[in-house]
Amino acid sequence: MQRILFLCVANSARSQMAEGLARRVLDGIATVSSAGSQPSRVNPYAIQAMAEIGIDISTHTSKSVAELNAADFDVVITLCAEEVCPVLPGRVQRMHWPTPDPARTELDDTPEIVSQRFRDARDEILSRILGYKEMLTRGSLVGENMAT
Repeated sequence: MQRILFLCVANSARSQMAEGLARRVLDGIATVSSAGSQPSRVNPYAIQAMAEIGIDISTHTSKSVAELNAADFDVVITLCAEEVCPVLPGRVQRMHWPTPDPARTELDDTPEIVSQRFRDARDEILSRILGYKEMLTRGSLVGENMAT
């Protein structure tokens, strides 16, 4: 069973959604965790976006990458886009799936616009996880950086 870690800065949105999605999609294929370089709390919009598709991440907590050991994982997938991604030092396969931060603040933000950004991020991450699952099941996952 593959051990996967999803990383972003706050471990509040993208990596939390990725953890919830991957646990569902990769059940029996991988164990999944998430962390961040500046952990905060799980974003309520992330909880809402995941609940819309029947995945409950309301009990998830933000975790620090500083508390983790690379030897505990086979693959680290970073989800940062504009910001500097956290790093987990050590020998591990690394992948980067740049995903814009749905929690970013913009001038025209309304609750509906923010909710849609979270849905878009969720759907983009889900698509990548489904592609990853296909490669895992075909046994064709190779290379150090898969930016799909």
